[in-house]
Amino acid sequence: MEFSRVEVITGISKITSLQKALGKFRISGMTVYQVLGCGVQHGTQEFEVEERKDIQLLPKEVVMIVLPKSEVKDLIEFLKKELYTGHIGDGKIFVSDITDIVRVRTGEEGMDALLTGER
Repeated sequence: MEFSRVEVITGISKITSLQKALGKFRISGMTVYQVLGCGVQHGTQEFEVEERKDIQLLPKEVVMIVLPKSEVKDLIEFLKKELYTGHIGDGKIFVSDITDIVRVRTGEEGMDALLTGER
Protein backbone atom coordinates (compact mmCIF):
# COMPACT_ATOMS: atom_id res chain seq x y z
CA MET A 1 0.00 0.00 0.00
CA GLU A 2 1.23 3.52 -0.79
CA PHE A 3 1.06 6.34 1.76
CA SER A 4 1.17 10.12 1.72
CA ARG A 5 1.96 12.75 4.30
CA VAL A 6 -0.38 15.73 4.33
CA GLU A 7 0.90 18.82 6.13
CA VAL A 8 -1.57 21.61 6.78
CA ILE A 9 -0.32 25.05 7.78
CA THR A 10 -3.06 27.15 9.32
CA GLY A 11 -3.74 29.79 11.94
CA ILE A 12 -3.71 28.93 15.62
CA SER A 13 -7.39 29.84 15.99
CA LYS A 14 -8.42 27.07 13.58
CA ILE A 15 -6.66 24.15 15.26
CA THR A 16 -9.42 23.10 17.69
CA SER A 17 -12.16 23.04 15.07
CA LEU A 18 -9.83 21.29 12.62
CA GLN A 19 -9.01 18.62 15.19
CA LYS A 20 -12.72 17.94 15.78
CA ALA A 21 -13.46 17.95 12.07
CA LEU A 22 -10.67 15.46 11.35
CA GLY A 23 -12.22 13.13 13.92
CA LYS A 24 -15.36 13.11 11.78
CA PHE A 25 -13.18 12.20 8.78
CA ARG A 26 -11.95 9.10 10.67
CA ILE A 27 -8.43 10.48 11.19
CA SER A 28 -7.17 8.75 14.32
CA GLY A 29 -3.67 10.21 14.61
CA MET A 30 -1.93 13.45 13.84
CA THR A 31 1.05 15.51 14.90
CA VAL A 32 0.62 19.23 15.58
CA TYR A 33 3.43 21.70 16.09
CA GLN A 34 3.71 25.45 16.42
CA VAL A 35 5.77 27.36 13.88
CA LEU A 36 6.49 30.87 12.71
CA GLY A 37 6.12 31.71 9.05
CA CYS A 38 4.59 33.78 6.32
CA GLY A 39 3.27 33.28 2.83
CA VAL A 40 3.32 35.39 -0.30
CA GLN A 41 1.97 38.40 1.63
CA HIS A 42 5.18 38.48 3.77
CA GLY A 43 3.14 38.43 6.96
CA THR A 44 0.84 41.28 5.96
CA GLN A 45 -2.29 41.34 8.08
CA GLU A 46 -5.53 41.68 6.14
CA PHE A 47 -6.36 45.02 7.74
CA GLU A 48 -3.04 46.60 6.67
CA VAL A 49 -3.33 48.91 3.68
CA GLU A 50 -0.06 48.10 1.92
CA GLU A 51 1.71 44.81 1.37
CA ARG A 52 4.89 44.45 3.43
CA LYS A 53 8.26 44.66 1.76
CA ASP A 54 10.03 43.14 4.77
CA ILE A 55 9.03 39.73 6.09
CA GLN A 56 7.12 39.39 9.35
CA LEU A 57 6.84 35.88 10.76
CA LEU A 58 3.41 35.06 12.16
CA PRO A 59 2.49 32.23 14.56
CA LYS A 60 0.96 29.24 12.77
CA GLU A 61 0.17 25.60 13.45
CA VAL A 62 1.23 22.67 11.29
CA VAL A 63 -0.87 19.50 11.35
CA MET A 64 0.82 16.41 9.91
CA ILE A 65 -1.26 13.41 8.91
CA VAL A 66 -0.11 10.18 7.25
CA LEU A 67 -2.74 8.18 5.39
CA PRO A 68 -3.19 5.85 2.43
CA LYS A 69 -2.56 7.66 -0.85
CA SER A 70 -6.02 6.63 -2.09
CA GLU A 71 -7.64 8.81 0.61
CA VAL A 72 -5.63 11.99 0.00
CA LYS A 73 -7.88 13.58 -2.63
CA ASP A 74 -10.97 13.32 -0.39
CA LEU A 75 -9.02 14.68 2.59
CA ILE A 76 -7.75 17.65 0.56
CA GLU A 77 -11.29 18.55 -0.55
CA PHE A 78 -12.49 18.22 3.04
CA LEU A 79 -9.65 20.42 4.36
CA LYS A 80 -10.21 23.10 1.73
CA LYS A 81 -13.85 23.42 2.81
CA GLU A 82 -13.06 23.23 6.53
CA LEU A 83 -10.30 25.86 6.51
CA TYR A 84 -11.72 28.31 3.96
CA THR A 85 -12.67 31.78 5.17
CA GLY A 86 -11.70 33.74 2.07
CA HIS A 87 -9.26 35.83 4.09
CA ILE A 88 -5.48 36.09 4.07
CA GLY A 89 -3.97 33.33 6.19
CA ASP A 90 -6.37 30.48 5.42
CA GLY A 91 -3.28 28.32 5.02
CA LYS A 92 -1.52 25.88 2.74
CA ILE A 93 -1.65 22.12 2.27
CA PHE A 94 1.44 20.13 1.26
CA VAL A 95 1.35 16.49 0.14
CA SER A 96 4.40 14.22 -0.09
CA ASP A 97 5.04 10.51 -0.55
CA ILE A 98 5.93 8.25 2.37
CA THR A 99 8.12 5.24 1.57
CA ASP A 100 7.59 3.35 4.83
CA ILE A 101 6.07 3.59 8.30
CA VAL A 102 7.45 1.74 11.32
CA ARG A 103 5.97 1.61 14.82
CA VAL A 104 9.09 1.42 16.97
CA ARG A 105 7.51 -0.30 19.98
CA THR A 106 6.11 -3.29 18.05
CA GLY A 107 8.08 -3.30 14.81
CA GLU A 108 4.86 -3.14 12.77
CA GLU A 109 5.21 -1.61 9.33
CA GLY A 110 2.94 -0.02 6.75
CA MET A 111 -0.77 0.17 7.50
CA ASP A 112 -0.31 -1.99 10.62
CA ALA A 113 1.86 0.77 12.09
CA LEU A 114 -0.96 3.29 11.60
CA LEU A 115 -3.78 1.19 13.05
CA THR A 116 -4.71 1.40 16.71
CA GLY A 117 -4.39 -1.55 19.05
CA GLU A 118 -2.29 -4.64 18.85
CA ARG A 119 -3.05 -7.78 16.88
